Amino acid sequence: MKNFLFVMRNPPYQGSSIRESLDMMMTVAAFDQSVRVLFLDDGVFLLKSGQCPHNSSLRPTAPLFAALEMYDVEGLWAEQESLTERGLDSSELIIPVRSLRRTEIAFFLAAADIVVSC
Repeated sequence: MKNFLFVMRNPPYQGSSIRESLDMMMTVAAFDQSVRVLFLDDGVFLLKSGQCPHNSSLRPTAPLFAALEMYDVEGLWAEQESLTERGLDSSELIIPVRSLRRTEIAFFLAAADIVVSC
């Protein structure tokens, strides 16, 4: 079994890349691989509740993030500094995440066999 880490850095609704990344996470997890997700920089905005896409061709991603639990995704993490710098706290998030300090990121990345930047 491999340890996959998906790093979400892009803001929501910037095209189809977020949905494609979520599909990839679920596919990897369906094959009994270890999957963790780390939200960094503007990627923490993916977790903000109450979002609506401005472009009607893009569908909300919140239900897909909620479905990650059914796929046994082992952990959802957000960099604390990214949340703080963007004015977000845990009460505003669509799913529970664990926070990680910026100084811990290098160790977190090193623990993964495969890192996928999304």
